[in-house]
Amino acid sequence: MTRAPTLKAGRGIIVDRRPLGVGAFRRLWVASAVCAVGGSFSLAAIPTQLFTMTGSSAAVGASAVVSFVALVVAALGTGALADVRDRRTILLAAHCGLTVTYAALWAQSVLDARSVPILMMLVACQGLTFGSIMTTMGAVLPRLVPVDLLPAANGLSSLVRYAGSILGPVLAGLLIPLVGLGTLYLFDALALPAVVWAVAKLPRLEPARAPNVPAGPHRGDHPALAQILAGFRYLAASRLLVAVLAVDLSAMVFGMPVALFPELAQRTYGGPSGGGPALGLLYAAYPAGVFAIGLLSGTFTRARRQGALMAAAAAAWGITVVVLGVAAQLWIALTALVLGGAVNFVLSTFRNAISQALTDDAMRGRIQGALTVVLIGGPQLANLLHGTTASLLGPRTAICAGGLLTTVAVAAIAWRVPELRSYSMSTSDRDPDHSPENPR
Repeated sequence: MTRAPTLKAGRGIIVDRRPLGVGAFRRLWVASAVCAVGGSFSLAAIPTQLFTMTGSSAAVGASAVVSFVALVVAALGTGALADVRDRRTILLAAHCGLTVTYAALWAQSVLDARSVPILMMLVACQGLTFGSIMTTMGAVLPRLVPVDLLPAANGLSSLVRYAGSILGPVLAGLLIPLVGLGTLYLFDALALPAVVWAVAKLPRLEPARAPNVPAGPHRGDHPALAQILAGFRYLAASRLLVAVLAVDLSAMVFGMPVALFPELAQRTYGGPSGGGPALGLLYAAYPAGVFAIGLLSGTFTRARRQGALMAAAAAAWGITVVVLGVAAQLWIALTALVLGGAVNFVLSTFRNAISQALTDDAMRGRIQGALTVVLIGGPQLANLLHGTTASLLGPRTAICAGGLLTTVAVAAIAWRVPELRSYSMSTSDRDPDHSPENPR
């Protein structure tokens, strides 16, 4: 069993850096920091290229559907595979596949292929590799750091991911006129070998075999489908895991009114048709709050009763959404979104850490696959729900209703599942077979 490293720099209220004392995690985190910016240009380049080629936003929307389907398929399929195969090998294959995809995107741009089918195929490849990486990385993390460092480790990972989601598209927008789309794809391909190197330095990460997980497929069952279904049965059998998932879904589906920002900016805050500063500020406020609290993660990652904190953060998110709905002035709405981003960072940090700590290592791949599907699909459901409700009741009423539903649903879940309120990783069962690896 690896002892949690002690870093004086990690004390206090600044970002909790204790997991960086674990060599394997530190290498992965530094490499992911490189890729968070240098490996995320394609997120802006692909839609730009599609729209330039076709002149149609429908083509851009179709690429989002292709990517979503590929991500879901990869998350479920790779989750099952990660519970029977070496996870290090899966991560290596996925990152190498993503590197090849970016190289192919660069090649089709340089060759001026101008083929929508080819671009859509590469979008699907990107989705497949992204889904595989997200799922397997979630299953690997608990093998790298002790359980009490999981909140801090997830916080550090989220901080890098959100920083990349902000800086990557901004830099892409600045670089496209200077170097062209094709060069951005090349930058992505050149950044990924840093992660490939960090993954290659990991030891083999074979999934553990635990006696309390569902048995293998019955004779005549399709092995992959049986593995996936066994994962959902395992999830459904855990009241606490279901509660964690339900709290997260409530916050994402009821309380994520991003689809209404354009209407809110124009009709409530007087922004021009088609966009403007108000719309840009609404989109920027939430990630600003996420990034700010990420830099202060030491204020909450050492806390006990992580389940209660997760539920409280979700309920607080609902309240900030209500404030957004009633805000008549833009600065109040922006303040609500910044605060909402901060509490949502706390929610997501503990959601990941609790689900990882609760799950037997033999099932972590499949559970992380299910959580990845929720993470990907939740915002899409939120867009549909808020868009439909706003067309009937108006955007502000829809936002307020969603915020109230979030808080009420979370309170009901916490009341119905008292073990969520009392859950603490320090008191959870620890299987010696699941001890973290700590390669230097």
